[in-house]
Amino acid sequence: MSPAQSLARRTGRLWVCVAPLVVACVLSLALGTRNIGPPTVRDALFRFTDTDEQAIVRDPRVPRTVLGLLVGAALGVCGALIQAVTRNPLADTQILGANAGASLFAVVAVGLLGLTDIWAYVWFAFAGVAVATVAVYALGSMGRGGATPVRLTLAGVALGVVLDGVSGGIRLVRPRAFDYLRFWDAGTLGGRELDVAFAITPFIGAGLLLTLLVSRSPNAVAMGDDVARSLGAKVVTTRLLALVAVMLLAGASTAAVGPIGFVGLMVPHAVRWLIGTDQRWIMAFTVVCAPILLLVADVVGRLVIRPAELRAGIVTAFVGAPVLIWMVLRARAGAL
Repeated sequence: MSPAQSLARRTGRLWVCVAPLVVACVLSLALGTRNIGPPTVRDALFRFTDTDEQAIVRDPRVPRTVLGLLVGAALGVCGALIQAVTRNPLADTQILGANAGASLFAVVAVGLLGLTDIWAYVWFAFAGVAVATVAVYALGSMGRGGATPVRLTLAGVALGVVLDGVSGGIRLVRPRAFDYLRFWDAGTLGGRELDVAFAITPFIGAGLLLTLLVSRSPNAVAMGDDVARSLGAKVVTTRLLALVAVMLLAGASTAAVGPIGFVGLMVPHAVRWLIGTDQRWIMAFTVVCAPILLLVADVVGRLVIRPAELRAGIVTAFVGAPVLIWMVLRARAGAL
């Protein structure tokens, strides 16, 4: 297949993926405790007359759909970027402790400093992601052999447990933090105003732009440091820029909706099976496909225990945990 044919084929597949994304957005606007028909959804968006059903679409469901699009894209690209630059197929913001770091620093900001505005504690979330990511890489690099995928995974899981324990302790002794964060901590798109989406959009946009700028280099880095250097890639610069992008994407996402895991683990792998190992195309497809997973998880969470609601982070964990176990067993079988 010629390069032009390959480009046309991948571009066509990317446009095909847009269709289920549109469907997921419509389902997010229409389904919930009270199901609303597509004509009413259309009127709520374009011919609003302030009826009860249109108000349901405009007030709670539009913000959570917009957040699903932003956060899904951010978490998916985060996972793909981390997997590429660390050469760790099990990498994800949840598994490598980035979510736990953002959560701890956000709890400190809310519980100890009384900062309840997202414009204030989002900066703490950024710092938490950076501290956790650097700490995991430092721990995983200790000893002979350097930062192998297994070491990074073990270090991330261990550090995440410690940070989650500290966060839980702060919430127990600080009732204000517990009350404010008890829904946020499970990872949910609900209960947010559109202002929250506006607040994180610049940071996620900057993170995605930075990912675009470094998207060529991870192709070389994924083949190993020595090969990357021989191809002219700046390994250290690429990893530093990737760290800044992960900090922006994961920090903004966690500050807005809480820690949601496994989106960045599952979607890049599915995309890799679909279009190959070119990191530029993996990033492009992930931006489209990851929001589909998060929006569908959010819709499922609204429907399975109506009129109550299951948080999106819990639904992704139900799906992601078996996928992670399967990937670990598959990797072990391959090693044998």
